[in-house]
Amino acid sequence: MKLEHWIIVVFLALCAGMTGVFVAGNWAATHPVETASGLHELVHHDLDLSADQGAELELIEHRFAAKKAELEQKLRAANLALAGAMEADKSYSPAVQAAIDDFHTAMGELQKVTIEHVFEVREILTEEQAIVFDAEVVRSLTEL
Repeated sequence: MKLEHWIIVVFLALCAGMTGVFVAGNWAATHPVETASGLHELVHHDLDLSADQGAELELIEHRFAAKKAELEQKLRAANLALAGAMEADKSYSPAVQAAIDDFHTAMGELQKVTIEHVFEVREILTEEQAIVFDAEVVRSLTEL
């Protein structure tokens, strides 16, 4: 193979690799593997909820989904404002700092609502189920 062909192959491989990193990073940002996903799996598949618990859980999750969607929209809006401020100012300006603060506020709200949701789910569990649930919460939060 000629040198020019090798250069093209290497260039395409680098482009594919960079695209993979970019796509994976964006996917990871929009599909976080957090405590909630492990707990969701545990609650729905491992704790053997009663019919009453399942019905209550459905209501809890419906309320949480609405709050979460609203806060995720705030995060997107704050991110857009940050991008706009960075593009306009090209420095760590007061507008950039304010946009970062707005993003952190929205992120903090989402975290608080998520933790409240975890505790709300815990309330419907039996003592035995709560022990397993609590262990998963601790494992998830302390896992690197």
